[in-house]
Amino acid sequence: MSNESKTKSLKDVEDIIAKAIKKVGGKKENDLCKYIPMSSGGYMHHFTLRKMRLKQPQELGALIEKFITQAERPHSVPPKQRAARGSRKRRDQITFTRGQLERMLTIARLAGDKEMVTILSPKKSLSTCKRELIASIRHGKVEPELWNAYSECVQMHQHLSADMLQALQR
Repeated sequence: MSNESKTKSLKDVEDIIAKAIKKVGGKKENDLCKYIPMSSGGYMHHFTLRKMRLKQPQELGALIEKFITQAERPHSVPPKQRAARGSRKRRDQITFTRGQLERMLTIARLAGDKEMVTILSPKKSLSTCKRELIASIRHGKVEPELWNAYSECVQMHQHLSADMLQALQR
């Protein structure tokens, strides 16, 4: 398409848009979107309208003429049905309050289930784990949970530092 015909078609579309805005009683071109249905349902998004005005002016002009200018009484298209807010949340995950979690942790400790204790125990920072481990050694207590937590923290830090190093080398 030559530049002359492109500017001519753009000018034509702008005239069509101006007439359509006047017909629907709107103030700006975005007001036309509600009157142009889309094949996917609902009405045209204002970004789509703007993109079509620049890249496909003839098609946009045809749509505006069909649904607004040539229509006896243009009617607004109902919006596309969307999922309700919060509907994307996973319903199958159980959330516990702090008190419930503490009770579960106590039950796991009493049952001697080390795996459940590590899963339910709150994750601590490396410095906190180190401090608690040193304090237990000073008091002469052997707490395997503290050692497990400390070794997990050290492994996590090693993985993170290795990942960061790889990212920096890229």
